Order: sequence, then structure tokens, then C-alpha cells
Amino acid sequence: MTRGGQGLARVAVIVRAGAAPLWWLGVGAAGVGVLAPGLTGRRIGVLAGAALFVLATAVVACGGRKRYAALAASASRAGKHDVLQDRAVTVRNWRRRHRWWLLLAFLAALGTAFALPAAGGMLLAGCGAGLWLKAAWLGRRERADEALVWVRVDWLREGAGRPAGKPVKGYRSTGIAAGDAAPGGARRKSPALV
Repeated sequence: MTRGGQGLARVAVIVRAGAAPLWWLGVGAAGVGVLAPGLTGRRIGVLAGAALFVLATAVVACGGRKRYAALAASASRAGKHDVLQDRAVTVRNWRRRHRWWLLLAFLAALGTAFALPAAGGMLLAGCGAGLWLKAAWLGRRERADEALVWVRVDWLREGAGRPAGKPVKGYRSTGIAAGDAAPGGARRKSPALV
């Protein structure tokens, strides 16, 4: 970075970064957890897990939308000296920063199987599904506004990787074609060769 430029990471990519690990760890914990009879029995555990899955998906998908929308609406244009972080780097940084939390969440989900089989894993998977839905919502906003939203990387370190946390004072925006991630944070499909 030169001449006052900032390192910027895509907001939707950060949101989406936790979705896959939470989903797969949750599915794994639920699969292992269903093998244990638990204190309540499998049927009650799975029913409770289904309710927790739906609740977690809704809470995570809808949580903080006003803050994201307000920051996106007041986003300033990224400068020519700002450095846009690659999608793979953003995902790797988020997962590296949160690896111990993911491991603890997985172990906790496994531990709950002794009381409610599969419920903890389904709760974890619901959090992952909620993040996917939130990233999709951000992608729809980006397409509608025809602008991608970015956050300063140094603010992410202060807020433990939360793109709408307290340290985040505002977003930057770029055109829809900037960076290597599509709206919503998915990998950008390369154009077909003609």
C-alpha cells in the first residue's frame, strides 16, 4: 500500500467465510451425535435439533441487517491507492483467526449429544446456513446498488473479524466488477471462452 492506501476486504466474503466450516462441523457433530442415545433419546434430540437449526438460521441470517444496510448506504468510494484483498486471502485469514473457536464449537456440539443427540450439531449447522443466507442477502443488495462493499482490514483485526462490529466506522465501495469475488462473496465464474 502506498500513498495512504488501505487494505480492503469484501464484506460478503467475510460473512460467507464462516458458513462452510460451521455447516460441515455441524453436520459432522450431528452425525456422530445421533449415534449416542443421550438422556432424552434420539427422537427428542433430533426434534430439538431441528427447532434449533431453524432458529439459528433465522437469527444469524437476520441479525445485524440494519447495521450492514446503514454502513453500505453511507459507503465512500474506494481510492485508487486502496488495495483490494483477494477472496482466498480473506477466507484464509478469517478461518485462521477463528480456528480455535470453531474447534471449541465442534467439541461443544459433540458434548451435547450425551444430553440431546444431534441437537448441538444441528445448531452449529444452522449458524452456517444463516451465514450463507446473510451473504446471499448482501449479494442481492450489491447487485441492486451495482456496487461491492469493502471494509478496512485493520478494523477487522480490532473487531475479531466482524465486518459490522464496533471498530468499523464505514465501508468503501467499488464497481460491481472489482475483485475476484462475485456479489454475495462466491467465487467469480470466469467468462466463457468464445
